[in-house]
Amino acid sequence: MPAEFLVDTGADRTVFSKGLLALLGVSPVATGERISGLGGVAEFVTVETPIRLIRESGAPVMFQGRYAACAEAEALDMSVLGRDITGLFAAIVDQPGDVVFLLGQRHRYRIEQV
Repeated sequence: MPAEFLVDTGADRTVFSKGLLALLGVSPVATGERISGLGGVAEFVTVETPIRLIRESGAPVMFQGRYAACAEAEALDMSVLGRDITGLFAAIVDQPGDVVFLLGQRHRYRIEQV
């Protein structure tokens, strides 16, 4: 299912919002642990599910893993894509263009003035 993620270059890990967790319909595993961020400290559960990103060619890239999910709706408005995934890429954040590029190992980039 399509889902929006906030690309957070400072987040240690990917975390699903409670809303996305409910849409996934997977069985979460309680951890009894808490996760902290800008909004404070919140209880979380873990879920095992794939995350699929789409290449510029249209081909999918799958990340199968165990991810954190907020157990409290008010703890996280939007799911966060953290460094457990973004750390595999060179991330270019173009705020004026309203786009984030995740470049794989076979990509190169050059910044030049035009």
